Amino acid sequence: MLTFDQLTRLATVFEAQWGREPTPRELDRLVEADVKEEILYREGLALGLDRDDEIVRRRMAQKMQFLAEDVAASYRPTDAELKAWFVQNTKLFEEPQRVSFRHLYFSPDRRGANARSDAEKALTEVKDAPQDVKFAGADPFMFQDFYRDRTAEYLDKEFGPPLTAAVEKLAAGSWQGPIQSGFGWHLVFVDTVIPARTPAFEEIEPDVKQAWLSDQKEKSVKKAYEEMRAKYTVLMPAPPPEGAPPPPRIDAKAAAVMRAIPDDLIPK
Repeated sequence: MLTFDQLTRLATVFEAQWGREPTPRELDRLVEADVKEEILYREGLALGLDRDDEIVRRRMAQKMQFLAEDVAASYRPTDAELKAWFVQNTKLFEEPQRVSFRHLYFSPDRRGANARSDAEKALTEVKDAPQDVKFAGADPFMFQDFYRDRTAEYLDKEFGPPLTAAVEKLAAGSWQGPIQSGFGWHLVFVDTVIPARTPAFEEIEPDVKQAWLSDQKEKSVKKAYEEMRAKYTVLMPAPPPEGAPPPPRIDAKAAAVMRAIPDDLIPK
């Protein structure tokens, strides 16, 4: 028996896909397709086709997890609860330091062993120059000449940790170096440094609420699983005796794993 809610769902899905309500004939086809799917599903269950099927097993496990998550999602925290959670988890919302800088590049591929000494000589010429100085003695760089508001994580990926660590220690306002990266040598002019900070709760309340919800879902799933797990006792096959050949289809590595199974999981 099809319910009114099921018919409404079929019509709603059709309207969302095609932008109009289904005609009576189209609705009949939708109903017949739904009936066919239900009949095939029930007949499959009767034949036991759901058993020993990895895809069905995973889907059922996923639906159980969704049920646990829905329990958490149905609760709406108060402002006081959110603020208290935020205080306990401020590290999740820390904004890292960001630095803006310009650099001049000196390539070992072009200059060989002279790359560093050439950078040192160039520093004497540009030391008191502004950051946008036009210096023809530097080499073209494959990426950017100016980096704005970059984090240490970004710079690590772009240049490597040694340059990142050196740049973070530089004072702003002058050309300094040379500093080595994975590409070669650089003279660096730090423009601005934005210190690391933790935003106030009011600035990021929607983000806090989303993070709180994710945390509650994770806890809800964990709690639900622990309660279900407590109903079961898991027994593992007994390992072969030490020195005995492994059973058929069990190699030596698997046998070693089996020997490591705690005794309380092995049937007596």
